[in-house]
Amino acid sequence: MLTCIIRYRIDPYKHAEFARYARIWGEAIPRCGASLTGYFAPAEGSATLAYGIYDIESLAAYEAYRARLAADPAGQENYAFAARERFILREDRTFLRRVDRPEG
Repeated sequence: MLTCIIRYRIDPYKHAEFARYARIWGEAIPRCGASLTGYFAPAEGSATLAYGIYDIESLAAYEAYRARLAADPAGQENYAFAARERFILREDRTFLRRVDRPEG
């Protein structure tokens, strides 16, 4: 199992747009095959740092999931919304494997 952590730099004046984006992914990500932990927006400290976190079985499963997400109508609209509103300034993905307990 891999955990994908998406780190976003967002426009500090467009938190509402990021929240809308996160709510759509909250439905689309599980529908397309990943286990969503959640989306997290700034509360204290940085006004520009946000995260999306989900689990996926493997990198091969990730590729299939991304294809399903790109074909999903809500996913397509969410990608278009983000491009149109330009609230995401930067997006980085990191894949981590949990090591504090045995895989099973």
